[in-house]
Amino acid sequence: MQKAWKVVFTVLMLAAFAVALAGCGDKAEEEKAEAPAVEQEQAEAPEAKTFKAGFVYVSPIGDAGYSYSHDLGRQYVDKMDGVETSFAENVAEGPDSERVIRNMARKGFDVIFATSFGFMDPMIKVASEYPDLKFMHCSGFKTADNASNYFGRMYQARYLTGLVAGSMTSSGQIGYVAAMQIPEVIRGINAFTLGVREANPDAQVRVVWTNTWYDPVLEKDAAISLLDAGCDVIAQHQDSPGPQEAAEERGAYSVGYNSDMTAFAPKAHLTAAIWNWGPFYKETVEQVRDGSWKGGESHWMGMEKDIVDIAPFGSMVPEDVRELVEAKKAELHQGNDFVFTGPIKDQAGEVVIAEGETPSDAELLGMKFFVEGVVGNID
Repeated sequence: MQKAWKVVFTVLMLAAFAVALAGCGDKAEEEKAEAPAVEQEQAEAPEAKTFKAGFVYVSPIGDAGYSYSHDLGRQYVDKMDGVETSFAENVAEGPDSERVIRNMARKGFDVIFATSFGFMDPMIKVASEYPDLKFMHCSGFKTADNASNYFGRMYQARYLTGLVAGSMTSSGQIGYVAAMQIPEVIRGINAFTLGVREANPDAQVRVVWTNTWYDPVLEKDAAISLLDAGCDVIAQHQDSPGPQEAAEERGAYSVGYNSDMTAFAPKAHLTAAIWNWGPFYKETVEQVRDGSWKGGESHWMGMEKDIVDIAPFGSMVPEDVRELVEAKKAELHQGNDFVFTGPIKDQAGEVVIAEGETPSDAELLGMKFFVEGVVGNID
């Protein structure tokens, strides 16, 4: 009997345990049934879209010069959360640039930066085909509802480097290797010459045109021709450090452009007029992302926005010259844009900007004359 009771007791215990397990199973199933709903809800939350910014360069990036300076700005943007950048380098102006810009547009880039003057018309054409994308053109003047342009007042930095060059020349002859005969380049030559003549009223700036933005061999040869003509300081509006290297080899001084070119001519390099695109590119990307960006605008910023600056002085630049330049730079940083305030004369000695007058931005952007002190021609 006792044995039978133990059997019954064991059966009852097993049954109770089975019921308990079933209860736990039901609860687990209920929890399991609820869990997918949460997981599904999380899965359906849209992932943050990666913002894509494209950059088009007219020359190889290299390790100095114009495209290099823009690529430093791209790298600045590439560090932003949720932003992906891409670039195309050594893109010829004209049909080739149109193809490259359109290819970026087809791939859905949110904003495309085209960084050379000759990219203007191709960009405007592609912008008309992709009204939902944003386009930014550097140095041009055309705009559209979804396209704006931008540039920096590089003439301010040019003027400061001219002060240095004018202070350092012994012969009074300064060479300038220049790219294209457009207002941007002419304006820079004039501002540089105004700085040169402020420091050395009898000095001359001799201009040689290369008609190319980037050709290291041609640029260096042009600098050599100026050195052969008696110039003892070489400046440039070119992308490569070729003119700097020519000056170094001849024991002359040099003034770089776009980026600090000290490494290419450490014994010659006095300073350089340089770009700082990073903050502007970051601000533009932020505006496109938050919807505050506007098309049809022209942005022209100067030292007050730190877009343009000068490179550190070479060790050969005397303290009094440094102090002079820093004082003028401080004025420009404060927004006092005095570089082209008259009286200013042209090559023929005729007053083209009256005393106390300052040209409008439209007049500066269309500048097609050389100031007094420039030796060279505009076709």
